[in-house]
Amino acid sequence: MTKKTKTPAPLNPEQTVSEAFEAILRHNFDYLLAWEQSARSWDDIEGVHQTRVSFRRMRSAMSAFRAAIPRKVSKYWSSELRSLASQLGMARDLDVFIDEGLGAVHGKLPLRGEEHIAALACQHRELAYKNVNTMLDSDQYSNFKAEFPNWLDGKKWEQADLKAKHRKILSSNIVPFSRKLLDSLERRVLEAGTHVNKESAQEMHKLRIECKKLRYAAEFFIPVLKGLDEFIQHMKRLQDLLGILNDVSVMKHLLEMMLENENNHEVLEYAGGLVGWRTRQYYEMLGTFDDRWEEFINAKHPWWRKHT
Repeated sequence: MTKKTKTPAPLNPEQTVSEAFEAILRHNFDYLLAWEQSARSWDDIEGVHQTRVSFRRMRSAMSAFRAAIPRKVSKYWSSELRSLASQLGMARDLDVFIDEGLGAVHGKLPLRGEEHIAALACQHRELAYKNVNTMLDSDQYSNFKAEFPNWLDGKKWEQADLKAKHRKILSSNIVPFSRKLLDSLERRVLEAGTHVNKESAQEMHKLRIECKKLRYAAEFFIPVLKGLDEFIQHMKRLQDLLGILNDVSVMKHLLEMMLENENNHEVLEYAGGLVGWRTRQYYEMLGTFDDRWEEFINAKHPWWRKHT
């Protein structure tokens, strides 16, 4: 079993923006390869999860560094990363559904149909993991593994047709860049979360996405801004709440897919009870939203302090 680690990319305060970008992508590419074999089976569900997270972190880095490396320069690789990650989505969703959704409610609902839904979920997961293995054995993934490191080794973005402002940022120091970026991402979280309609799934989803962007970026820069790891801990409770809302939405989608042709009323009733149980958990946590939001607002923001 591969060990899960949260060790950030090896950045240092003397690096340029270009050097830091390369280090972040290479770190996550290597992390991806470390989990590749585990992703082939649900014996360790962290395999697919960590592989998918690696793809998403690399895409997030490309988005975060857009002030230095415009979209057109990284568009091809961003698209490839999105495509590859999307082929892991169903397997990950079913892992969470079986492990956290069904697992948490096992034996607690006074309804029949649990075994039938569990069996259906396992059948769909088996198919989903066949698709994961198809992706891992595909020419697309093989070409990615062969060509993406070359893009990194040569820092090919520096050879692109860039404007002077982009080249200036690329050669600048990573610390001021990281402060400016985190400040911008935090403002987006504040815009999405201040006066958010907590009953609006759409608004809460937007807040979740903006929080995730800030979280990824903060994790990138832990080595160059002291205190970011502590700040991330203050974000965690807010993200946990928003994550449950997403789990409820995904659970509904999966059940609709699996039970599309189901006529057994006991099974359908159990599915409704399952969604109700998870939804109740979310609304119980929703009552703590203001406290979680205040914790985030009041957390120390390391990018506001002078780097030492």
